[in-house]
Amino acid sequence: MNKRRARLETRIPRSARTALVWIGAIMAGIGIALACSAVAYCQPMPIPNIRIGVDAAESPTEVAGALRIIALLTVLSIAPAILLMTTSFTRIVIVLSFVRNAMGTQQVPPNQVLIGLALFVTLFVMMPVYSQINEEALKPYMAGIISQEEAMARGVAPLRSFMLKQTREKDLALFVDLAGLPKPGGPEDIPTYVIMPAFMVSELKTAFQMGFVIFIPFLVIDMLVASVLMSMGMMMLPPVLVSLPFKVLMFVLVDGWGLVVKSLVESVAR
Repeated sequence: MNKRRARLETRIPRSARTALVWIGAIMAGIGIALACSAVAYCQPMPIPNIRIGVDAAESPTEVAGALRIIALLTVLSIAPAILLMTTSFTRIVIVLSFVRNAMGTQQVPPNQVLIGLALFVTLFVMMPVYSQINEEALKPYMAGIISQEEAMARGVAPLRSFMLKQTREKDLALFVDLAGLPKPGGPEDIPTYVIMPAFMVSELKTAFQMGFVIFIPFLVIDMLVASVLMSMGMMMLPPVLVSLPFKVLMFVLVDGWGLVVKSLVESVAR
């Protein structure tokens, strides 16, 4: 052991050994100092005490402020439903789903891609309405020019106008009759809670009409491929397996996604 140690010492220079000893001593000192400081300054963490209670309000204004906060939280919790009921998202996502089913590509594109595309197209379509709400309701309210009630009335007006423009009179009359309301003299006499479901039904009807038109060319390709396979005696080969590449090729050549999105935007902005 002594001979081996002597060999190692002869291989390592004396200056290097001295540097290593000093580095080790410094690191040990730093570790001891950190441990001592941790022991000296470490104190037990107090256990938090959470209290939920109702205190007496000094004025009715405090109660009104609390109720407004609760109403705001409620609105935020149903924000997805509001997005579905007051925008063209329903029409767009259903039509895109029809396109995927017509091509027969199963889960391509996946649901996340279709929903993301539908959201961005919806934002593109609704941007004029949101800009009007921002200019007429949000900015004046943030500047303190108008009250909260007036801001809500101004903000709902562009949405009502958009939904009424996209809603069929037949669907609107259906829900007016179901609500037991008298015949309205104009659009301003129709409550918002009646316009929303009528708008949703109209959007579903429009989406299914567009989906039917989209299915026709893909159905023609399936029928042609099936006829050719039957004439060749290849009855055991699934026609869908053969027609899928042709449907994808046709859709790419005619710029199908661009045509579908263009038709959706034009159908809403007409």
